[in-house]
Amino acid sequence: MKTGVVASAKILAGEFLRYVIVGGIAFLADFGTLVLVQECFLKDWALGVYIATVFGFIVGLAVNYALSLWFVFTQAKDKGKGRSFGAFLVFGIIGLLGLVLTEIGMWFGIEILDWNYMIVKVFVTGAVLVWNYLGRKLLIFNDKGVGNK
Repeated sequence: MKTGVVASAKILAGEFLRYVIVGGIAFLADFGTLVLVQECFLKDWALGVYIATVFGFIVGLAVNYALSLWFVFTQAKDKGKGRSFGAFLVFGIIGLLGLVLTEIGMWFGIEILDWNYMIVKVFVTGAVLVWNYLGRKLLIFNDKGVGNK
């Protein structure tokens, strides 16, 4: 019994480490899009950084979804999980809630703390990473997740 718990903990730790790696790659796509859109297209707009954050979110979500299916949730029992329209919808809703948290954090960091938006994005992303992993693991990539039998 104890060995099974240890093995499960190791599997979960490995999975979370892979999620952090995928999150890092998705963050680079998100952050790169945010900076590109903000600096090249919306720099002079009053709400430009918040609009650019949405564009970054969409790109980061797509990268995270694809890499999560391919690299993170790789156990044999996870094959086929998360590949339905309903699972993608829940994946997106979890991400949208993460976007709301991100926008609140961006507003707080920029408007209240008066920090540079790039620095704020790094801190906010770390906090939202945990929310996204737990939500997706518990609601999609488990035996009772959306679209799983």
